[in-house]
Amino acid sequence: RTFKPTDKGVPLEYFEWHRVIVDEIHESLCTTKGEISAAKEAAQEDDAAGFFKEKNRRAGRELLGITEKNVNNRPLRFRSTMFGLTGTPLLDNCDRVIELANLMGGSYIIGLSSHWRKLERESMRDIFLHNYLEPRQSREVRRNVYSYCQKYLDTACCRNKTGEEMAGISLVAHNHTIRMNDEEKDAYLGSMSGIPVAERSLGMKPEEFDVDAGHDISKFLRQNAKLACRGKALVNICKNILSQEGCEHTKIVVFADGRIGAQVAARVCLCSEPNLGCTWLDTSDSVEEKNKKISWYQTADVTDEDRARPRVLLLNFEHAAGLNLQTECNHLILFSPLYVGQGGTTGDAVTDASTELQAIGRVHRPGQLKTQVNVFRIEVRGPDDEECLDGQLIRRNTDEETVSMATNAAD
Repeated sequence: RTFKPTDKGVPLEYFEWHRVIVDEIHESLCTTKGEISAAKEAAQEDDAAGFFKEKNRRAGRELLGITEKNVNNRPLRFRSTMFGLTGTPLLDNCDRVIELANLMGGSYIIGLSSHWRKLERESMRDIFLHNYLEPRQSREVRRNVYSYCQKYLDTACCRNKTGEEMAGISLVAHNHTIRMNDEEKDAYLGSMSGIPVAERSLGMKPEEFDVDAGHDISKFLRQNAKLACRGKALVNICKNILSQEGCEHTKIVVFADGRIGAQVAARVCLCSEPNLGCTWLDTSDSVEEKNKKISWYQTADVTDEDRARPRVLLLNFEHAAGLNLQTECNHLILFSPLYVGQGGTTGDAVTDASTELQAIGRVHRPGQLKTQVNVFRIEVRGPDDEECLDGQLIRRNTDEETVSMATNAAD
């Protein structure tokens, strides 16, 4: 078919591309139980928001033709190469490596009997392993699985080499500690829904919440996020940054967890402060409107109207990937430490740490014009300086081994 220059919405499948580059390639792989759970939580507040991202993932998988073993029969065709880019760990086990190998080139790696895709399991290519060696895999079979996965990684995968580009740019962490008052302490303890009163304490951990026992950690997380002292700390950090010499017109990025109402709490505090305010992405904003708002924090101020806009951009953690804010921003605040889970063993420290690192990566990345990037964390402690949820999660999400796993740097 022939298309006019003014035609819109031309299907990508109508062309044969020389190279295909897929950004955030992990979004096209399988959806985990944690992602589905997070989508359901988000849908409680906004029917469309929770599953919008998952629908995009499914559309991406369909366009890339993951279930089609013959690359030539996939909807999106390429002559030379397909490249996949990601900043999210997806190579931490053999199954993930196998998924990536199948997506990128239809490669067959030993051990597909446990592959998530039903069509592949029924292809009979792995029937020997499936019928005779599962679930009691021999050491020799496991050795071969690991060997072939590692061979694929050595051949097909390459980590970013940004050392030279980031030379001279330091990442400085600031831990802003504050204490809740007695009234906030009562509200904090009172939010531990389902936990017997005698067992409640400021040191309560997420692992101590048991859904099967009727515990509801979501109320606890929401109360922790909306503590008044946290909002005051956020305002003070922003004002201190803007009061520094040469930073009067600097731009600040704040990340908050929208699932637990943290973004709303942060927005109320910022907008209640005279001469501060913030810009946020509303669910009712069109794509054009969202892009316009983000662009204010990607480009320098030129007009008086530009300079009159709020200095603070407030984002959800779902915006932690894909945005480039390094050219204008070198201050980032994490409003509250990230925890995604229902308590017990449902939390995933590596995933949470990875999401926080991605958020930090919006400003700490190649192209940063400043020599120092400042990351502020707010830690709320008890009235007598007792460690509370924030301290536990900050220590968990910044643990050296966890961060190593989150960045795929582990051996």
